[in-house]
Amino acid sequence: MLLTIRHETIYRYTEELTYTIQQLRLTPRAEAHQRTIDWHITSTGARHPFVDAFGNLSHMLTITIPHTYVRIVAEGTVAVTPLFLGRLPQQGTFSPFVFTVASPLTQPTSAIIAFAHKHLIKGANSNQLLALAQAICGTVAYQSGSTLVTSSADDALRLGRGVCQDHAHLFLACCHVVGIPACYVSGYIDPGNSDHAESHAWVDAWVEQADFTGWISIDVTHACFASNAYCRLAIGRDYESAAPVRGVRRGGGAETLSVNVNVIATT
Repeated sequence: MLLTIRHETIYRYTEELTYTIQQLRLTPRAEAHQRTIDWHITSTGARHPFVDAFGNLSHMLTITIPHTYVRIVAEGTVAVTPLFLGRLPQQGTFSPFVFTVASPLTQPTSAIIAFAHKHLIKGANSNQLLALAQAICGTVAYQSGSTLVTSSADDALRLGRGVCQDHAHLFLACCHVVGIPACYVSGYIDPGNSDHAESHAWVDAWVEQADFTGWISIDVTHACFASNAYCRLAIGRDYESAAPVRGVRRGGGAETLSVNVNVIATT
């Protein structure tokens, strides 16, 4: 599958800014099942490439002259091969135990602990993890704009509504309860006939079963294994460590954010 992607992010401000710094995780990961054919990022300001602690290809964007907007465009084509039952062929350099540590956004609460024990067991296999995703979808309805990027897994569970980020956070929190390694994935999806946005979040979980030991990739929002319709940008413990764009500014007054993502899939 060839995924041709264009992702435009524009921040506009009511007053002039004197300084902006943004961490960009907008370059597809180099993995065994996905290959970048061409990719480039354009933006205002200066960009400095680096690789973060989770092996994500990243840039530090800085703007040090007065400005009233920040525009970032990432675009290109990525070739993705099919995954059998979501199994990732490349296991990476990290011990899976790196991803057993909860973050503030995935911290298990009493409600999450009860939900996890109802729907998950220690050492769960692929099908049992997929059943957890189905339970999350049945409990936290997808509703755009119902939560914030600062919302936690517990917030989404109590509200009963959320988006892909919230589904992923709740899945991770449940895995932490029973000691299953799991990480957050940010990237893009060919939406097909779905009305969900092309910018997406899902999870990887570690399994040890008779026919496979390693990471499997699960789209919690759609309760399915990830496939060649998914382009992986970054992994981390939660949204904050894998967000495509995240930073701070000095000045600017009120902010307006505009994001436009387009994914076209061809074979």
